[in-house]
Amino acid sequence: MVLACWCMAGLADSHVTAKQSLLLPHAARSLLLDVARAGERIIAVGERGHVLLSPGGSVNWKQIPVPTRATLTAVDFLDASTGLAVGHDAVILRTRDGGGSWQRVFFDPGQERPLLDVMVVDANRAVAVGAYGLYLESRDGGETWTERVLETGPPGGGGDYAELSSDDLHLNRIMRAENGRWYMAAEAGALYRSDDAGATWRRLPSAYDGSFFGLLSPGGDRLLAFGLQGRLFHSSDAGQSWERLETSTSATLSDGLAVSDKELAIVGHAGALLVSRDGGRSFRLRPQQRAANSALTALDNGDLLLVGEGGSRVVPRATVFDTGTR
Repeated sequence: MVLACWCMAGLADSHVTAKQSLLLPHAARSLLLDVARAGERIIAVGERGHVLLSPGGSVNWKQIPVPTRATLTAVDFLDASTGLAVGHDAVILRTRDGGGSWQRVFFDPGQERPLLDVMVVDANRAVAVGAYGLYLESRDGGETWTERVLETGPPGGGGDYAELSSDDLHLNRIMRAENGRWYMAAEAGALYRSDDAGATWRRLPSAYDGSFFGLLSPGGDRLLAFGLQGRLFHSSDAGQSWERLETSTSATLSDGLAVSDKELAIVGHAGALLVSRDGGRSFRLRPQQRAANSALTALDNGDLLLVGEGGSRVVPRATVFDTGTR
């Protein structure tokens, strides 16, 4: 996922973003904003259209040429072959060979609205969201994209539905929980839930008015939402009510991962790494080096791969989830 302070910068770079990405020897040490698994492969994306591929569930990066130099903010895979990456200038790239090659399927620099996240739903459907309420949907495997104006209910549910216009809040994250519910995190304390696979959206109550950058579902109707100044909130009822959790940090939190039913990790700026061993009911801060982390995934051996400023780094699982962690 995405650190919005990076992703909202440099919107007027469309004079270069239509070109082929440059293959650079230092690409693996550049700013990386998201990472995803495609079967045994790992794919990371970031600034200047950098796409990095590592085979075999380890970290041995190879840069892949792609048809853009726009900053890429997010990547998601349906399976070991099919994936999408999105970024500035509303660019959308598609791969059908596990990240080995990419085609540009959407590009709209005139809007000056970067895409900030993408979710591949199935072989036909995908959703991409971004700045100023940008919400794009494909129903033909990413071949064509249609912009939607969302119908969202008032906070707390009930009442008439109101439109979320295209010039409204930045939509920072979209995710699907295991129980089938969809969620979105946005700026100004906005959180949204869909109980019908994105057909309609309801704005949820919120415990603060700052930006949310990440969501994590530990299971069932439980939900974690996090964002600016180390703010982390837990819900046991699908977002209808919230409890603030202690994080011991004021760093922006950007991405989370459920390593197991009980073990969760959340990363953010200033090297922030929060870990839980009780399914997300409490977290402990594990101080790391001060490089900002934007996203994470798990390697085959259970170690955590963190990406962000300066590229990627591996944190051993035993170091993260030791017996001293609650």
